[in-house]
Amino acid sequence: MPAEASSRLFFALWPDDETRQNILHIQQAVTMTGFKPVPAQNFHVTLVFLGSVSKTLESTLKAHTTSIQSEPFNLVFDQLQFWPKARVLCLTSQQPHSLIVDLATAISNAASICGLKTDSRPYRPHVTLARHGQAFNRQSCPALTWRAQAFCLVESCSTFEGVRYQVLEKWNFAL
Repeated sequence: MPAEASSRLFFALWPDDETRQNILHIQQAVTMTGFKPVPAQNFHVTLVFLGSVSKTLESTLKAHTTSIQSEPFNLVFDQLQFWPKARVLCLTSQQPHSLIVDLATAISNAASICGLKTDSRPYRPHVTLARHGQAFNRQSCPALTWRAQAFCLVESCSTFEGVRYQVLEKWNFAL
């Protein structure tokens, strides 16, 4: 019997077009020698990374996720950080909104109920701007306000051009 198909999935905040353009402007203004910039269409804020998930488990997870609620909130990304172990340059927040932490925790709990193991490290919201760097000279950046009004289940798809992210489902926040 063949193995059930699976997808590489994560939950994320997905930017609207204006926010995506604002992130792109920041990315283009930063000096990133030796880094590979993340394509603008892949900008997002990961809430919970799931890894490889079967189609059956994906359906179960979606059913558990439907009950997760939040109200809209603003995230302010106001600093650049280089994470040497991961070799990524990120746009981060000095004071993340408590609602994003609550949302990530609720999604992680739903994933655990479905039998998925998630990252146990403290949650740090960020937008990856570039990958594969060796070092980064500290730079300032303008503050970016991201209005979070929904969260998404996203699939990571490998293509000949590189990784592409595809939104599979979106859950709007209560107003």
